[in-house]
Amino acid sequence: MSTGKKIWAYRRENGRVGIRNHVAILPVDDISNAACVSVANNIQGTIALPHAYGRLQFGADLDLHFRTMIGTGANPNVAACIVIGIEPGWTQKIVEGIAATGKPVAGFWIEGNGDIATIAAASRKAKEFVHFATEQVRVPCDLEELWIAAKCGESDTTTGLASCPTVGNMYDKLIPAGLYGCFGETSELTGAEHLAAARAATPEVREKFMKTWQAYQDEVIEAHKTSDLSDSQPTKGNIAGGLTTIEEKALGNLEKIGKKVKFIDVLEPAEAPARGPGLYFMDTSSAAAECCTLQAAAGYVLHIFPTGQGNVIGNPIMPVIKVTGNPRTVRLMSEHVDVDVSGVVRREMTIDQAGDALIDMIMRTANGRYTAAEALGHQEFVMTKLYRSA
Repeated sequence: MSTGKKIWAYRRENGRVGIRNHVAILPVDDISNAACVSVANNIQGTIALPHAYGRLQFGADLDLHFRTMIGTGANPNVAACIVIGIEPGWTQKIVEGIAATGKPVAGFWIEGNGDIATIAAASRKAKEFVHFATEQVRVPCDLEELWIAAKCGESDTTTGLASCPTVGNMYDKLIPAGLYGCFGETSELTGAEHLAAARAATPEVREKFMKTWQAYQDEVIEAHKTSDLSDSQPTKGNIAGGLTTIEEKALGNLEKIGKKVKFIDVLEPAEAPARGPGLYFMDTSSAAAECCTLQAAAGYVLHIFPTGQGNVIGNPIMPVIKVTGNPRTVRLMSEHVDVDVSGVVRREMTIDQAGDALIDMIMRTANGRYTAAEALGHQEFVMTKLYRSA
């Protein structure tokens, strides 16, 4: 059932809808960062995405690296992509993955060419791609064609009472109309994992979720925990905001998925959803930049980030809308807030009204409005690594 709401967005070659129009300069590996940054310095209208990995990775960790790289370039918010690596093999693998979308993409490698020649050749192609991108025009699209992800950060007591329920209300309204949604933060569901499992669409999805959650507990938390996880889960900000346990934090976190919708699949990190419109759970870290990077690599074009104490996270290709219900954060950090739902805790606004306010901001952002994080230059791009390299 369509919402009947229209946005102005970019219709990509594969039919997906993007709301930004980037020309990305993507390094395959850490030692290609300098070349990518140089190309972005040479050619206005491009954005380099330097990162710390891409060498001597293997197994599942390497698979995740390729998913993240290919998914980032394939994201509908990217109009065209330049890929630069140290050698041709992995460079071409990423180029071919991005090319499957039909968008313009070109690869360059440094071995046998050197930085200067590589930068010159890549700059010429990047300039060509900028001309291509800047001739793209926005067209009317249905609101529910968007893929919208969510996570929370710097949570406090207002997060579970106001900002996370606001996101859940939005999902309850838009997912039945055909929206793709996504939530993650595997460790931060601890204490509410049984409630999350109950929201699985089928017994098979429930079992897959519980296996994923338990694996995170066994392989990450239990394997490396110290005698005291305070300051990590919950964080110092969580504690300052009145949350005393991970269980309290988890109950507020889960409010993001609303009251009505059920999640239809469990995704690996950076895995694109493949079961059609609906809500998905992705196995992610609870660290903001890592989670956002993975969700963008899975194809999500917009992120909703409820916060209590005031997280400032952004992403270079996926706009991040900040929602807070904390009056103090609105007062002291107003430049970071896109949607103020502090009226909920003052009993001046209902959750339903807050959800409508968020939907209005989603439409404005989709139409081109910069989020606070975009205006302030937040472009946190952080890869997830599963284990040490060889």
